[in-house]
Amino acid sequence: MAAIKTLKDIPSLTQLYRQGILRASNHDDLPAPNQEFNDKVCTLRYDITKLEVDAIVNAANTRMLGGGGVDGAIHSAAGPGLLEECKTLGGCETGLAKVTKAYDLPSKKVIHAVGPIYRAKEADNAERALRGCYKSALQLAVEHNCKSIAFCAISTGIYGYPNESAGKTAIREVRKFLSQPEGQKLDKVIFCNFLEKDIHVYAKILP
Repeated sequence: MAAIKTLKDIPSLTQLYRQGILRASNHDDLPAPNQEFNDKVCTLRYDITKLEVDAIVNAANTRMLGGGGVDGAIHSAAGPGLLEECKTLGGCETGLAKVTKAYDLPSKKVIHAVGPIYRAKEADNAERALRGCYKSALQLAVEHNCKSIAFCAISTGIYGYPNESAGKTAIREVRKFLSQPEGQKLDKVIFCNFLEKDIHVYAKILP
């Protein structure tokens, strides 16, 4: 069983670059490297249900009643109270997010973001919805006085969103939010991935 990991144990991009674990990327379609961004953004491979942070982001479905993958793992670790609260929220539209207590999880809040089901012929709509997930989740974190937030790789599982495209969208939206006055209220934004393919994607594209 994985141990609970606190913020001090989660490396920032700055630390990972200094240790030689990450190397500078060269993607014209991504933001240029920025020291403030690198100090605030973190990435690691871990079980998101074991992170002692202010908020973790669940890859939820529109009904918000649990499911497979990360969604099922979060509901299982949180205990029945999470499902009971979710039942009172009336679901959530794709591209948006809602917040609940975290119950038995070490985090303080769970932000349930409903990502899009990816279809190549509707790729623009999917990207718009995925951007909405990150923007909505970050805004809710600030509204609920959260200083740290951890994201899973939304929509890249059974919803079929291409991993690299999803990662780039996540990075752009996080960078955009951190550049705004509201973003200054966040101390840490964590990309917490569990699958090796997602780890490789973020290592490849993080600026």
